[in-house]
This record gives sequence, C-alpha cells and structure tokens, in this order.
Amino acid sequence: MNLSAIEKVANAVLYEGYILYPYRLSATKNQRRFNFGVLVPPAFSERERGAETSEMRTECLVSGGSASLDFRVRFLQVEASPNWQEATEREVRLADSSLAGLPEEPRREQFRFPPIEGAVEISAVRLEDDLYRLAVRVLNHTALAGLEPQSRDEVLPFSLASTHTILAVKDGEFISLLDPPERFREAAAGCRNAGAWPALVGNAGERDAMLSSPIILYDYPQIAEESPGDLCDGTEIDEILTLRILTLTDDEKREMRQAGDHARRILERTEALPQEQLMKLHGVLRGWRASEEES
Repeated sequence: MNLSAIEKVANAVLYEGYILYPYRLSATKNQRRFNFGVLVPPAFSERERGAETSEMRTECLVSGGSASLDFRVRFLQVEASPNWQEATEREVRLADSSLAGLPEEPRREQFRFPPIEGAVEISAVRLEDDLYRLAVRVLNHTALAGLEPQSRDEVLPFSLASTHTILAVKDGEFISLLDPPERFREAAAGCRNAGAWPALVGNAGERDAMLSSPIILYDYPQIAEESPGDLCDGTEIDEILTLRILTLTDDEKREMRQAGDHARRILERTEALPQEQLMKLHGVLRGWRASEEES
C-alpha cells in the first residue's frame, strides 16, 4: 500500500474548496464557504427538505474470507469566528475489523468533537463464498439544542465538512466499481452509494485501499509529481495559481496571511518556490493511462 500517495489524494479532497484564489477574505467567492461532503445536523436537513443531507453511505465489494479491514473517516470541523471560519482536521478510526466477523445489521461506533456528535455504521453481507458487500455509513447526530441556523454558513460549525472515508484491507482485495471484472458486474451494480463514491487508490494495480470521496474520482487518482503543494482549488492549474499569487500586492498578501494557517502556508510555500520548480509546472504532457485488464 502506497500510504503517502493515498494521503496526498485524500488531503486534496479534504481541502478542496476550503479557500479559493485570491485567498483573501474580502474576495467575493470567499464570503461564503464552498465545501464538498457536508453532513449537516438532521434537524437542519429536515427543515431544508433534503436539500442538505445528514448522512453519507459507501458500499463496495471485498473478496477474501480471512480479510481484516481498517476504516478511517476524515472530515473538517469548521469553527465559528468573527472574521473567518477556521477548520480542524478530524479522524475517526476503526482498526482491524474482521470482514467475516462484521454483522449484516450495522455495528455503530459513536464519536464526539463538541459541539459535533456523530456515528459510523459498518456492516457486511456475504454474497458468495469469498465475496462480501461492505457498507460504511457516516451520520451527523448533532442536536441544535434550540438553535435555528438560517443558512449553510451558520450551520457549518455543527456539521462535518469534506467528509470522506479511507478503507484498507489485509489478506483480501477490493473490486473496482468503475470497471469491475465481468463476473462481478452484477454485484457491483447492486452497491448503493449516497454522497460519496469509492475508488481504488495507491499504485496502479493495487487493490488493498479505497477512497470514498464526495468528489467522484477515477480509480488510482494521482497528484501530479510537479505539484509543490495543495492550492485548495484544483491542482491541475498549479502554474496559473502560483503565478497569480506571486503578483499579489503587499496589502493583498498581508490579508492572505490573516486568512488562517492554511492560506499563510500556501503563500509562504509559493514565495519560496525555486525557479526550477516553477518551470516544472509548465509544459508537462502525459499520454492517456491505459486501463489494466482484470481477470
């Protein structure tokens, strides 16, 4: 398992939309939070008649009767402040769960990061001797206790933002839902995903990890090796964003530093970028990646 490559992709998902160029709080597009994978409290979801959801569901296929699983649910907890809603990374981990020992009825694990309360439910249904349909459900159970947030921005401090799940398996393997082998296609079609989509991650051909993301990814997504770091709004345009950051005025850079630690790190990294690294962002051409034939 290439954990480093997996974490780079997962972190890109975690911070996608966190703050957008020009990374200043006065910029119109940063006046309102733009996050994927937001799970709001159930009362707010009901009030919005389902326009916002309080849960996320992942289903995928795993083969291997003696397999053990490791689950990591990650999200950002947005903290209210007068100027900018900073965010803290949160992780809920359920390690070394026997696949064959998982119940068909969901097993629930509670978590709490005040004021947020939630749960992760896991279950597995045996489809064949060596094939299981795994389900992971993430729920926001936060009670608003008489509060009545009127907008998404107001409810964010009680929500899970950029929610995603990393699944790892030992002594077994995941089956691609995007391009399953012929014998697994019917089972793959029976998987139900809501608010997230599981994709194989790591080195091409490995089948021991999946990232279930609110952003639909192809199998084996990669961060370009030329990318110097996360820019929050699309690593495929690193060059133009980097050049634009370098053209900000001193006052604009000062405001960017005040937008929080993440924006400050982007600025410091960009200003320290060597010329040879900047040149690597320009003119890279790659061919289409051929899909592997699966047995």
